[in-house]
Amino acid sequence: MPTAVENLLSILDLEPLEHNLFRGMSPQVGWQRVFGGQVIGQALVAASRTVEDPRQVHSLHGYFMRPGDPAVPIIYEVDRIRDGRSFTTRRVVAIQHGKAIFSMSASFQVAEEGLEHQITMPDVPAPEDLPSESELKEKFLAVAPEPVRRYWERERPIEMRPVDLRHYFSREKLEPVQHVWVRATGALPDDPRIHHCVLAYASDMTLLDTSLFAHGRSVFNKDMQCASLDHAMWFHRPFKADEWLLYATDSPSASGARGFNRGMLYDREGHLVASVAQEGLIRLREE
Repeated sequence: MPTAVENLLSILDLEPLEHNLFRGMSPQVGWQRVFGGQVIGQALVAASRTVEDPRQVHSLHGYFMRPGDPAVPIIYEVDRIRDGRSFTTRRVVAIQHGKAIFSMSASFQVAEEGLEHQITMPDVPAPEDLPSESELKEKFLAVAPEPVRRYWERERPIEMRPVDLRHYFSREKLEPVQHVWVRATGALPDDPRIHHCVLAYASDMTLLDTSLFAHGRSVFNKDMQCASLDHAMWFHRPFKADEWLLYATDSPSASGARGFNRGMLYDREGHLVASVAQEGLIRLREE
């Protein structure tokens, strides 16, 4: 049986249909809708396939418009907006059932030297000092709520080691700040574009949940309707998505049934390699 990482790489390996047109599939794991990170990652693959080396993506901005249907393929149409001397711009529309479900603009740049600074990485325990997923399952899953248990029991291509587990097991109101170590669960090909697309996939994990910390809720609660509305990402420095990265997220605001979240991804040496921003629907359902 293929591993979860092999399945992810297969999902990201889009089928070319025509000039600027690609087809992507979804894993058949019983989800009611397509995972947002999958659509982001596949759209970035489609855009990258139309850009020549050595230009690498430095930013993307996407909007989710409709939930994706896992039962049917997703068509990605790329618009080659501009090819400049230093920057390349692409627009991608993901289509199902004849309607757009997601749109994204992405910008690619030739590598350049310039001024540098960054925000310092938070001081948190190293991933080796935190329980592994197998240890978490053995110790906590028996007493975890059913939705949390189902989520952690499923084999995933991204391993996560949360610094704080209270959010999963209580309705305690917490500061809207979250730290999670993440990495692919297997080795990835030595191609920076694949690492960009895998990190784009992973960046949609745990982010929206941060806006619920202050309210003692999580995306697993039955009284919540949660969905990503938009997603922006900036790639600052080289990284490996199959090595540990700290995903430090916070939520400055929630209002109008929407939660705003920010994320910063650091490598083990403390280099800020990527930043993320997202607003998501966090609507209370009536009991």
